[in-house]
Amino acid sequence: MALGMVAAAVAGCAPSTSGDEGGADEKSGTVRVWLFREVGNKPKEKVVQGVVDRFEKQHNGVRVSVQYIPVDSRAEKIKGAFNDPDSAPDVIEYGNTDTAGYVADGGLADVSAEFAEWDAADDLDPTAEKSVTVQGKQYGAPLFVGVRALYYRTDVFKDLGLEPPRTLSELAATAKKIRAERQEMYGIAVGGAYTYGAMPFLWAHGGELAEESGGGKFRATLDSAAAKKGIKAYTSLFGDDNCPATTCAAMGGNDTVEAFAGGKAGMAIGGDFNRQAMDDGAVRGKYAVVPLPGARKGSVAPAFAGGNNIGVLKSSRHRSLAVALMKELAGKRTQERLFDAMGFLPTFSDTRKKVAAREPFVEPFVATLDAGTKFVPASPAWGRIDAAQILPGMFQRIVSGKQDVDSAAADAAGKMDKAFAR
Repeated sequence: MALGMVAAAVAGCAPSTSGDEGGADEKSGTVRVWLFREVGNKPKEKVVQGVVDRFEKQHNGVRVSVQYIPVDSRAEKIKGAFNDPDSAPDVIEYGNTDTAGYVADGGLADVSAEFAEWDAADDLDPTAEKSVTVQGKQYGAPLFVGVRALYYRTDVFKDLGLEPPRTLSELAATAKKIRAERQEMYGIAVGGAYTYGAMPFLWAHGGELAEESGGGKFRATLDSAAAKKGIKAYTSLFGDDNCPATTCAAMGGNDTVEAFAGGKAGMAIGGDFNRQAMDDGAVRGKYAVVPLPGARKGSVAPAFAGGNNIGVLKSSRHRSLAVALMKELAGKRTQERLFDAMGFLPTFSDTRKKVAAREPFVEPFVATLDAGTKFVPASPAWGRIDAAQILPGMFQRIVSGKQDVDSAAADAAGKMDKAFAR
């Protein structure tokens, strides 16, 4: 879902064999960067400006120009840059689920050689590294990661004599107890359109979204016995005894967070990035967070590892400089400062432990990351699957009673396979 090596040393590692990509490797001039504009972007700008100032001091004749682009229109803008090298940046920030699609579009440079020589990369968590990897090659550096865990109402749990659930089965039972005693609340707020909240249930039961068959080809596995067990566990939370399907089937992740923040739910699956929403809501001072439990006691349900990456465009005429700047922007020092400024969780395990030691709130999220996370299939088809709402459609048909788990999973798997085959 975020440092520092000496830029001059990093630049020295970068090969100048980029004629098949940008056609040049100029050592001076302007290096252009596009980063995402966040809500309350000033702290991010301050951290980035520090990186820029250092980089320019260490590279005579080099200027770094940073533009902050809207997240909502990023896809169109970035793909436009792929088709117009003259106006394209050298370095971009991009969502980690976009990696495979941007590689298929021919927009991102293969930086595998430089990545292999980057000492800091040894401390990256495996899922973060996977998010920049397509068919064994690296196309960027992870900037930050975001994961979800279980928020719960400490006051409600105390009043009802409840303990944080230790398994997903206990989670369901606890949710129903809360609903029975607090009819005005959902036991746990869930959403039929909350894909990334549902995935941990599938993964915790041993299921997978898809399997790679070689050569970057994937086959959907939503209809496997393990995956269907997880789908059933998630969809069983919809009903009048917890979160009525008439309301909750259409809810997405933001809706569930808003329900919890507004005091309308005893539990919710939310991210480290949702903390401010909670503190701005009715539950301020009345909630705690634990890792979402797995199917067995003592286990943690694998979470989806969201986040953003930093990449170099294939068309860049400043490849060595661009790669060096990529490593500075996504390096340990910058990630630590971005955590302090924005709350972004670092992708380096050692840096993450360092920041967690001084900020107890992130400990459940760090524990979730350390337990092992999952990622979506590294295929350009994922963008089409996500846009077509294949997984939400499956959940919604099940909770509305239009299909059972077996038929809905089979239909969704078939749609995914068609997307993979395109």
